[in-house]
Amino acid sequence: MAQFDLPLPELRAYRGSTTAPQDFDVFWHKTLEEARAHELEVGFVEVGTGLHTVQVHDVTFAGFGGHPVKGWLRLPADASKPLPLVVEFVGYGNGRGLPHEHLLWPSTGRAHFVMDTRGQGSAFGGGGDTPDPVGAAPSYPGFMTRGIENPEDYYYRRVITDAVRAVEAARAHPLTDAAHTTVVGHSQGGGLALAVGGLVPDLAAVAPDCPFLCDFPRSVKLTDRPPYREIGQYLKTHRGGTTNVLHTLSYFDGVHFAARGRTPALFSTGLEDQVCPPSTVCAAFNTWAHEDKTIEIYDFNDHEGGGPYQEAAKVSWLASRA
Repeated sequence: MAQFDLPLPELRAYRGSTTAPQDFDVFWHKTLEEARAHELEVGFVEVGTGLHTVQVHDVTFAGFGGHPVKGWLRLPADASKPLPLVVEFVGYGNGRGLPHEHLLWPSTGRAHFVMDTRGQGSAFGGGGDTPDPVGAAPSYPGFMTRGIENPEDYYYRRVITDAVRAVEAARAHPLTDAAHTTVVGHSQGGGLALAVGGLVPDLAAVAPDCPFLCDFPRSVKLTDRPPYREIGQYLKTHRGGTTNVLHTLSYFDGVHFAARGRTPALFSTGLEDQVCPPSTVCAAFNTWAHEDKTIEIYDFNDHEGGGPYQEAAKVSWLASRA
C-alpha cells in the first residue's frame, strides 16, 4: 500500500479531530484514586532462565480493581545499585511473553519491566498470563468494543489503570531508579505509553512507536484494518450509536493524554501504516505538551515502522535523557 494519508506538510501541522471531555482530568483522577485504594501488593520472584547476563523476576501487582496483573522485570545479572528503568507495554493481542524475551533494554544496563495486558496474550508471541475478570455488555470480537457504551465500563479504562500501576510496581523494586523512568511501546503499547505519559507527571522520557488509540474519530473512518475496524463493525450493527461510542472513546484518546505530557518524547510513524494511520500519530505528536520532542518518520513502512532502526534510535536518544 502506497502512502494514503495527508501530505507530509499537513501531517506536521495536524492536531486531530477530537475534543477532550470537560471532565477528562476528573475522570482519570477518580479512576486512579479508586485503584490506589487497593494495596499495590507487588511481588518479585526470581526465575531460572539459563541466561547468564540477565536476571529475570516474575512480577505480580494489583491493577484496576485490585485485580492481579503479571509482568517480567529484567535486570543485568550484575546489578547492585538502582538502575534507570524502562517500562514497556506490548502490542494488541500480545502478552508479556516468556522470560527470555525482550533482552534489548537490560543489555543497555537498564532495568526493564514488561507488563502483561489483561485478557490478551493469545493472538501471537509467547502468550500472556493475566485474565480480565470484568464482564461486559454485547461487543464485537476483540477488545475494542468491550464496555464501549460507557466510559466507566470501557476495557481500556482497566488497561490504562494497570499501566499506571505497572510503573508504580516496577519502581518498588530496590534496583530500579524511580527518578529515571521511561515508558515505551509499539502500537497498543505506544498508546499505553502515551496514556501513562499524560497521567504520571515525573517520568524521565516517553517513547511511543506507531501508537494506537489516537484520534479515534479519524482512525475509525480512515482505516478498515483491525483493531480500529472492530469499532466500525460494532456500529454497523448498533446503528445510531456513533455519538455515544465516540464520547466514550474520547476519555481514552492518546491526543488528550499527549496534551498533558510533561516529559521529553520520541515518537515514530510509518507513512504507509494502515493500522495506526500517520495522521493520528502526528496528531498526538503535535499536541504533545513538552517542547523536547522528536518524531522519526519512515516513508515506505507500514505498521512495522522503523523496527530495529527505531530501536537503535531509542537507545541513542535515551542515552542522554534517562
